[in-house]
Amino acid sequence: MRKTSTKTSTLSRRSLLRALGGGAALGALAGCGVPAAYVSPRDRAGADLSARDKRLTWANWPLYIDTDDKDRTKRPTLDAFEKRTGISVDYIEEINDNDEFFGKISPSLMNHQRTGRDLIVISDWMCARFVRLGWVQRMDRAAQPNVAKYLDPLLSSPSFDPGRRSTVPWQSGITGIAYNRRRVGREIKHVSDLWAGDLKGRVTLLSGLDEAFALLMQGNGVDITRWTADDFHRICDQVQKHVHSGQIRRFTGNDYTKDLVSGDVLACQAYSGDVIQLQADDPDIRFVVPEEGAELWSDSLMIPNLAQHKANAEKLVDYYYQPEVAAELASWVNYVCPVPAAQDVLASSTDEDTAALAENPLIFPDAGMRKRLAIARDITSTERTEFAKRWNAIAGL
Repeated sequence: MRKTSTKTSTLSRRSLLRALGGGAALGALAGCGVPAAYVSPRDRAGADLSARDKRLTWANWPLYIDTDDKDRTKRPTLDAFEKRTGISVDYIEEINDNDEFFGKISPSLMNHQRTGRDLIVISDWMCARFVRLGWVQRMDRAAQPNVAKYLDPLLSSPSFDPGRRSTVPWQSGITGIAYNRRRVGREIKHVSDLWAGDLKGRVTLLSGLDEAFALLMQGNGVDITRWTADDFHRICDQVQKHVHSGQIRRFTGNDYTKDLVSGDVLACQAYSGDVIQLQADDPDIRFVVPEEGAELWSDSLMIPNLAQHKANAEKLVDYYYQPEVAAELASWVNYVCPVPAAQDVLASSTDEDTAALAENPLIFPDAGMRKRLAIARDITSTERTEFAKRWNAIAGL
């Protein structure tokens, strides 16, 4: 989840798998007597108890679902699902970092054991690793008519999961540039604007390789749906130069928001969902999708291998793709809604503030913005060791 307080910039809070490159680490384990991590399709499904056991366990990130303003233990959309279907949901807010969660459940998955979870939400770059390893099951789209009908076409077929057979976006976001218009004194429109002389020492980049690289490549005019190793190393050369010159103040996790609010930083890589929250207190903070484009990413729902309540989980996923439900969720979390039809639902609200959300391009990107958004191809397991080693050295991880 690319959200404040879920990432950190210090190595102590990152797992060994990121430092080594997750795919390489798994390969090393296989060479040390640990069973090969890949699970073949025939070994992914378990006995589904959904028909007689009306429950499921869902692991998600903190603060990533609507809650009742008067009673934070209540989750209106989820409570309505339970009432409507009779399915009890054990909702666990246990995911605080993609790599940490990977390390938590990977021993079970690579050893063909149940994880104890029927549904999980992780970022698409990590979903790509799960899909490659064969750790998740394909969903039955015949049982998910809302997903088939309402999923945003921009999100419908990432390179790691063509047709979204194994993953379904929970919420999406944009990695772009945030800046303080009043303090900068002009508009920022391009990635290259980060390197202007008057911003020296007051620019930050995201520390995570998967979070940072795509936007920087787009600044070079690269099609991030099919970037190459040369594109990556060209970016690293450029970033290294800006580090040495003092242009870049530091590399951050989601704590860039504190620097932007304080004024220590004037412009930075940022996530759209964070900026919506910051604008509530400071309208001078702007978010821009550069003219060259920006990365559209998702945190996605997946059903891990041997889940005991697969059909129940599929029903829950499809429930959240009803436009009315998606709208209620979007009005609370304020990320890019993966259900465009929810925009009309919000627009028809009698509540003025709620209706205004339908016009927010950071929740429902307009046609012009959508043309500049793209989903980056994922970093393959073969590439990850080399790329992570170089990037982490530059970012000081």
